[in-house]
Amino acid sequence: MMLARFGCASGDFNPIHLDLDFARRAGMPDVFAHGMLGMAWLGRMLTAWIPQGRLRRFDVRFQGVTHLGNAITCRGRIVDVPIVEGERCARIEVSNTNQFGQIKILGEALVSLDGGCPA
Repeated sequence: MMLARFGCASGDFNPIHLDLDFARRAGMPDVFAHGMLGMAWLGRMLTAWIPQGRLRRFDVRFQGVTHLGNAITCRGRIVDVPIVEGERCARIEVSNTNQFGQIKILGEALVSLDGGCPA
């Protein structure tokens, strides 16, 4: 149900995420989560910590398929506190992994620690 809802919200109706027969013909054992769904979970983690208006950059690399039944854990770790264009920021490594410790997404976010929106 979540995959169908995300497909509607994102406009991504690729049948590999929704149609078991299609996924199997493509060589997959089952349908699997949209990569952007995993990125959305990471974005939600970030914005639970800091207001969305402070997010300056958010980039990810998809590392593996998130299969149905995977329990995903999102993590973030501040790795640097640079000054970017006069604004104090935090550079954060983000990732999500499944219950077996397999990394599904790696990325980085840059958030303002000063608040407000850029001019």
